[in-house]
Amino acid sequence: MAGLYEKPSETYAKKRPRYPKEWFSMLASLTAGHHRAWDAGCGSGQASVSIAEHYDGVVATDVSEGQLRHAIAHPKVRYLHTPEDLPEDDLVALVGGEGSLDLVIVATAIHWFDVPLFYAVVNRVLRKPGGVLAVWGYNYDIHPFGDKLHGTLYPAMRPYMDPRTRLAMERYRELPFPFEPVGVGREGEPADVDMEAEMTLEDLAGFVMTGSVATTAREKGVDLEALVKGVMKEVEEGWGDEPTVPRKLVFKAFMLAGRPRGFVKISASLSSVFAWSMEMSPFNTWSQRK
Repeated sequence: MAGLYEKPSETYAKKRPRYPKEWFSMLASLTAGHHRAWDAGCGSGQASVSIAEHYDGVVATDVSEGQLRHAIAHPKVRYLHTPEDLPEDDLVALVGGEGSLDLVIVATAIHWFDVPLFYAVVNRVLRKPGGVLAVWGYNYDIHPFGDKLHGTLYPAMRPYMDPRTRLAMERYRELPFPFEPVGVGREGEPADVDMEAEMTLEDLAGFVMTGSVATTAREKGVDLEALVKGVMKEVEEGWGDEPTVPRKLVFKAFMLAGRPRGFVKISASLSSVFAWSMEMSPFNTWSQRK
């Protein structure tokens, strides 16, 4: 997955909405201890530094060196590059070892992972009892322009989407999540969580143009700028103020959290959901773990 965000890493970090502080307070309230947390697929570190306010230390990992170069510095966060071919045992040791973590979070990234293998690692590193895994994401369902962005832009951009992004577009409803519910969604029924952001029209366009779909399209020689400009022109008509004036937007995000149920093992039928990711994409974050 590293290549998808490698080139626009600095711009990408500036164009993402900010996760609400309340999310991290809520997640911290679910764990029995507050010693150590892991942000897997940390990107620029937005979630890493937020969860660090509630834990003694955070290890934040990503396969993209470009993202890590622009990560937000924090005295309690240690950023580590995890190559795609890093063996599973080495990863477990890198993030702290067996039963060492109170919380594992994945912010808008789990759909890129080899999920069964990731869950196996999570089951090894979380404390039992008391450890929690939380994953969340968002897509183009952005109020009050969801009909233009998710309804119009998404279908037009679909040909350039990595197949795995459909999990995010479907709000993680199809994501296997074999963990004990803790009050924040359950498998097949993610919790709805709103994420407010103050953005100008240019900010919103930048959010779209720095995402994985636009990056993949550019790598295929297709520039989506004209398409995005057309949709943004429709959005501008309902903006209300000058497009340079920020207005409140609400990203209709989704979240799942749970505790391990012994050894996490996904059935063959659920694993088949991810079979294509092992074969079709060179960006698979976890496919080479052993």
